[in-house]
Amino acid sequence: MVRLLAWFSIPVLVVSLTVSACVVQKNPVSGKKRAYGYSWEEELRIGKEADGQIQQQYGVYDDEEIINYVEELGQEVLAVSHMRREDTDPRYRNTEFYFRVLSSPVVNAFALPGGYIYVTRGLLAHLNNEAQLVVVLGHEIGHVAARHASQRAFEQQIGQIALVGGAIAGQELLGLPGQDLLNLGSTATQLMFLKYGRDDERESDRLGVEYAARKNYVAAEGAAFFTSLKRLSEDSGQNIPSFLSTHPEPGEREKTIPELAERWREKGFEQSKLNKETYMNILDGIIYGNNPREGFTENNRFYHPELEFQFPVPADWQVINEPSRVVMANQEGNAVMIMQIDAEADGPRQSVQNFVSQDGITVVDQAETQSGNLPAYEAEAEAVTQDGTELGIYAYGVEYGGNIYRFISYTTLAQYNAQKPNFTATTGQFSQLTDPEILNIQPVRLQVIKADRTGSFRSFLPDELPMDITVDEMAIVNQLEADDQVEQGSYLKIPRQ
Repeated sequence: MVRLLAWFSIPVLVVSLTVSACVVQKNPVSGKKRAYGYSWEEELRIGKEADGQIQQQYGVYDDEEIINYVEELGQEVLAVSHMRREDTDPRYRNTEFYFRVLSSPVVNAFALPGGYIYVTRGLLAHLNNEAQLVVVLGHEIGHVAARHASQRAFEQQIGQIALVGGAIAGQELLGLPGQDLLNLGSTATQLMFLKYGRDDERESDRLGVEYAARKNYVAAEGAAFFTSLKRLSEDSGQNIPSFLSTHPEPGEREKTIPELAERWREKGFEQSKLNKETYMNILDGIIYGNNPREGFTENNRFYHPELEFQFPVPADWQVINEPSRVVMANQEGNAVMIMQIDAEADGPRQSVQNFVSQDGITVVDQAETQSGNLPAYEAEAEAVTQDGTELGIYAYGVEYGGNIYRFISYTTLAQYNAQKPNFTATTGQFSQLTDPEILNIQPVRLQVIKADRTGSFRSFLPDELPMDITVDEMAIVNQLEADDQVEQGSYLKIPRQ
């Protein structure tokens, strides 16, 4: 299952983050001591715990060449960072870093404490050369080196921290109370969603440019990526995506990044490496946009070609498809359905009963049932959240293809009777997928070509673009305007299905 690309706004879900005591340690970048919410050892533990969650929930892109390329390039950038200098405290210098490529169409990069750096395949698709990727990786290494997350944890230890849905993938949390049902209360998850301040982002921009310049890359190229982000925002008809909400404006970064690069040139750091051909060769064939093999929604129906199942989705409900689950929510944000595979239960009955037997959940009714000819089990229950909100819950398990699929549907107790028909219509029509056209659907991939002539960018695109992709969308991917003249021999990224 793979999430659907969407630039929409999700209400904020707030949870408490308690920091037991501050820790005074040296900052790897400045070399000065300051207060942090966590010790470096705690950051390592938190990062490791959250890394497992990230990989499980969002999925790692299945391409060894791209994975190895990003890892090797990340390690090269790391070697010139503040984390690997002779005068750096050994506790930092000996910290191992990990560079991951997530199988997400959303354009994003982020870092977790303790040395975990992530870029999405969506981001890679929007870059045009290795220099741009080096600036991005350097920026994220900078967040870890400067210990920004732990700084924010210390500064915000009194009160509450807003965990904004979409810090990683454009969408994550829903506005309905009851976060305990979503199992999103761990310290690792909370720290993961801390929002950096603008000064943090500016510092990481400076570090990203510095590290790129020290490796002799054209660091000013980093500005082109922020131009693309601004255009993505404008193309979506919305404000800057939520994961950029506390960042400096892309327009500001378009201007400052070349200025920062020039300062390093004046210090004697030659910046000549683009490695465009290398990057384009690596990028050729990367999956672009949503991968329908891992699930997609069409005409109010969710299809999963790989696992060969389908079920209806209520009209006007949003669908958030992730590797580990499918989340559906109504427009008002007060009714939610979450479907995932239960790998621990022996059957639908055990799966449902394991859920409703948790502390704080009161079972109202339960019974054997069927979804078509598939064995299933259902239960109705009630619960009260920590803030006193009463919930009505419909739990449903169905067995198919050697897997147990469990739906947890819930809303406020006052809305339960009105929403129950939506819950039962979706779960009761879970069935085998048999349509060969859908079963054989393939993802869109970017084919890298060299222009065989001089002409407008749009003239190189096929007459019919796949999967509702637009000409302007592909122009942004190529960091061009649709009517820009492309010189013969230029590299272009063209969508093919």
